[in-house]
Amino acid sequence: MDKRIKLKIKEKPVIQKTVNTDFIRLDSFLKLCDAVQSGGHAKLVIQNGEIKLNGEICSQRGKKLRKGDRVEFEHRIYEIV
Repeated sequence: MDKRIKLKIKEKPVIQKTVNTDFIRLDSFLKLCDAVQSGGHAKLVIQNGEIKLNGEICSQRGKKLRKGDRVEFEHRIYEIV
């Protein structure tokens, strides 16, 4: 008898943000999205490896983000449109 457990994985919500410049720094983008409370908070979560950029952990707070980039933090995905 085959007993398998079926789990439903909840999809992470994607929040789209418009940026009217060629690029935006990662720490500034987190503040723009209200994902963090301040620049200091952004610095800490980035240094602690809590941020994924396009599916990979990013520890560069000055990383330049452009249209189409996706930032994941606290079970949410923020996409630049």
